[in-house]
Amino acid sequence: MRDWPRLHGGGIVSIVPALHMPIPPAEPPPHAPPARPRRWLGTLIAIVGLVALGALAWYLTQRPAAAPAQGAAGGPPGAGPVGRGALGGARGGAPPSTVAVVRARRADVPVLLDSLGTVTPLATVTVRPQVSGVLTQVLFTEGQMVSKSQLLAQIDPRPFELALMQATGARQRDEAQLQNARLTLERYRTLLSQDSIARQDVDTQDALVKQLEGTVVTDRANEGTAKLNLEYTRIVAPVAGRVGLRMVDPGNLISSTDTNGVAVITQLSPIDVQFTIPQDRVQEVLARLADGPLPARAFDRTRSALLEEGRFATLDNLVDTTTGTVKGKARFANAKGMLFPNQFVNLQLELRTIGDAVVVPVSALRNGPSGDFVYVLNEDKTVSQRSVKRGTASADRVVIASGLQVGEPVVTEGADRLKDGASVQLAADLAGARAASGPRGGTSRADGASWPRDGASRPRRGDRGDRAASAPAP
Repeated sequence: MRDWPRLHGGGIVSIVPALHMPIPPAEPPPHAPPARPRRWLGTLIAIVGLVALGALAWYLTQRPAAAPAQGAAGGPPGAGPVGRGALGGARGGAPPSTVAVVRARRADVPVLLDSLGTVTPLATVTVRPQVSGVLTQVLFTEGQMVSKSQLLAQIDPRPFELALMQATGARQRDEAQLQNARLTLERYRTLLSQDSIARQDVDTQDALVKQLEGTVVTDRANEGTAKLNLEYTRIVAPVAGRVGLRMVDPGNLISSTDTNGVAVITQLSPIDVQFTIPQDRVQEVLARLADGPLPARAFDRTRSALLEEGRFATLDNLVDTTTGTVKGKARFANAKGMLFPNQFVNLQLELRTIGDAVVVPVSALRNGPSGDFVYVLNEDKTVSQRSVKRGTASADRVVIASGLQVGEPVVTEGADRLKDGASVQLAADLAGARAASGPRGGTSRADGASWPRDGASRPRRGDRGDRAASAPAP
């Protein structure tokens, strides 16, 4: 190493020779064991664990369902409640599907037209006074059923009685003047025949008579108007029906310009239901009307209760282009008052009846890319997919127009997991097998296991002593 001068106080004091000290060589680090074998060992263990977990999951999800009786008692194959069907499903990799079947049958099916309708009264009248006056009496109660021409309220009649007397007096006065003018005219005509009076006087008297006759006619009209106004003080029901809430109380001044009126009467019997019919079925309805009256039934909102039976009344004269429907009306007697104005009901028209039709439950009919089909149960407990042509359907059954014969069993439950040729087991047979295997099974323990009923293999305290005590003496 070089010798470096040391500075002290701005000058060179001394030169220190560099020390040449020997540096011991660095010891090599201890040799670490190789880590590669350990990493491979951990990876191998993780892979084996994942494979084991996958195998366990596959086994738990894909293993066949064993028969309960066979698994519990270790009996021979087929001795459980499932029997051969379960064993065949286990050999195929999955148990057969449990289904319910119903046989196709013949029945008379009515062709119905259902629609949502609104109850519409034949008449809704707001009773208003015809004359102005003080209301003195209200003779009805809210919600009362009234008949036609029944007295509902009374207006103070005294001003109208006086007006009638005045009109009657004017009529009588003018009639007396008319009678006098007629007598005078007769005298003038007599004098004219004797050439004792001028014709002008006769013509003037004749005109006076005609004038008085017109006045009498006017007086009679005024008298009739006074009588009519007096009758209008008695407010009566124009139609029969139910009275609504009261609009005015006694003591108020009412007039014909009042918008609310005295009461509102709604006619309830008979009553109509207004509904709509699809335009595609209008011709079918008209053809049925040509054969006679068309029955109609009104059901409640849930279709659980029949409210009233009536008949179809009429159709509108045009199609509503916004909905593609035609308005119609059905009329009901409504003797029990079950139909209420503006109530929503389900209307049903019975167009015709299909006799001896092949019917199945609605749940048996399936739909696929090729159309409607059903699953038919074969004798070997397999199902066949068969295409059918559907007909008229109701809420619980459907008519099969072609493709199915009477008596053939069709699947109604469990068809979602089926395909053509699949093996199935009947729910009724499965329930019967379980019920039959119940007496042969053991009694249950507290932990959920079962003991045989004969008690031969049940462990008991002091088993050897009990057996020795129960053995017969030689």
